[in-house]
Amino acid sequence: MLIGVVTPAYNAHETIDAAIASVQAQSHTGWRMVVVDDGSTDGTADRVRAATDARVSLIRQAHGGVSAARNRGLRALRVEAYLFLDADDTLTPHAMALLSRTLESCPWAAAAVGAYRFVGGTGPARRTRRPRGGDLLPALLQRNCFVNGGHLLVRAEAVHTIGGFDPALRFGEDWEFWVRVALLGHFVAVPSRTPLLHVRQRPDGAYARLAADPAAYRSCLAAIYGNPAIAAHVPADRRARLAQRADAEARWVIGRELIRHGRGAEGASWLRQSVALAPTPRRLAALAVAPLLARLPPACRGALRPYAAAARPPATIGAEIAANR
Repeated sequence: MLIGVVTPAYNAHETIDAAIASVQAQSHTGWRMVVVDDGSTDGTADRVRAATDARVSLIRQAHGGVSAARNRGLRALRVEAYLFLDADDTLTPHAMALLSRTLESCPWAAAAVGAYRFVGGTGPARRTRRPRGGDLLPALLQRNCFVNGGHLLVRAEAVHTIGGFDPALRFGEDWEFWVRVALLGHFVAVPSRTPLLHVRQRPDGAYARLAADPAAYRSCLAAIYGNPAIAAHVPADRRARLAQRADAEARWVIGRELIRHGRGAEGASWLRQSVALAPTPRRLAALAVAPLLARLPPACRGALRPYAAAARPPATIGAEIAANR
């Protein structure tokens, strides 16, 4: 299977070498990689040009955003399947081999998905996460089941059928894309717990910047639920229930990220809104213990650990959550 790796890169000169090297190190050798330099002002393009591999190519364009960059890369490659590797992430050596083998063994599947692990960032290394396969449309209508496109391999036929990424979305563009893939067919999971992708956690990354923005989520959810194909596939009553759960999920993430940015009172409000919309035992328990965060060092606060740039006095966040319950 010939795989096309599409990598959008914006001011990624510090990480693009590692991303390219991880592709070059693949045990599966049937691949082509295009790095789309999306208006970088650093040495990103020079780093890509330094890659001495004819399978790696560079496209430069004015800054248009990650979706525009991915779509430009899609147009440049004629392959059997696509993998969307971010410029600050890396593949493990057998990632393409496992993904392609899994996808080829399931001709009815639109995409294959494997495990991933976060690296870097604040706090200890996190456990490997292994997404499930199957009919993921109901799950994807509630939340993004994947960290990004680096641990998925999508058939080219599916990509061309749905028409690429939505350039109007500045956040959640991959989530909306996966929903459209799920409308075409199932996802098949790689039968291995070995991580295929290492995801670099960056406090200045797009997710950290935008996941706390309610407007970004509203735009994404509007695009997902405004798709006429969703109305055709999902009955109205079930669609309403899924939309409410998606709203609750978004509010939980917004609250969590606000707290991680040091805005505890705002974050606590969003967490309460989430639980009011869709109470779950786990989130009710998280709200109950949130005030105890003040007694823990930042690295021990789990999903609510602060970003490095948002370090605050230990008592502040827990006190705000307790005062605003």
